[in-house]
Amino acid sequence: GVTGDLAYKQVFPALQSMIRHGHLDMPIIGVAGRPWSIEQLQAHVRASLEEHGSVDEKAFAKLCSLLQYVSGSYNDETTYTKLRQALGSAQHPLYYLAIPPSMFGPVVEGLGKTGIAKNARVIVEKPFGRD
Repeated sequence: GVTGDLAYKQVFPALQSMIRHGHLDMPIIGVAGRPWSIEQLQAHVRASLEEHGSVDEKAFAKLCSLLQYVSGSYNDETTYTKLRQALGSAQHPLYYLAIPPSMFGPVVEGLGKTGIAKNARVIVEKPFGRD
């Protein structure tokens, strides 16, 4: 989720870097269970960048302009309906699942049931197997 540890430590700094280098210019829709406003999420992103790199004000402003937020449970169909609305006319969405492995199945099923998995790519951000 967009409010989780992985996003905070690695994803937000990577997104800012991609923007700074001209490699990212598309909407970014974050999903998580916290009932945050977009302003709260933007403050969270800034804190992430301050703690795990640095804030490039121009790239940060661009990142904030691209960022949208959907609050809801991964087990709730309403969350996927809100995500579908946020996606608008997106033709080839990319879903980056920075979530617990136990949620992979329910999330992919939710995407499929809502009709937003067509022509999509899913990236799973977790190690598999055992040490």
